[in-house]
Amino acid sequence: MEWEVIYYSERIKREVFDLPTGVLAAYRRLVALMQQYGADLRMPHSRAMGDGLFELRPRGREGIGRVFYCTLVGRRIVVLHSFVKKTQETPDDEMRIARKRMKEVRGYG
Repeated sequence: MEWEVIYYSERIKREVFDLPTGVLAAYRRLVALMQQYGADLRMPHSRAMGDGLFELRPRGREGIGRVFYCTLVGRRIVVLHSFVKKTQETPDDEMRIARKRMKEVRGYG
């Protein structure tokens, strides 16, 4: 049984699919792996950010993307937020957005 990938909102889905071409291609490959094997791909493809939040780490010629996600009961992966990295560290504001949305979809936010 495959995992289902869903999006926090239609806007988030559009933002993810508007990532630069190379980053989007890497994202699609990683999502295909998650659909088949589950959400925990491990480094260098994915990293646990704590409390059930994960970041997918697609990279392309145009740069490095980050796509935050969490899991829900029933083999569902929820894509919460995405951005293209401009610095070495993940900005706190990006993490805050993802954590807030995770709490909402899990029903405790």
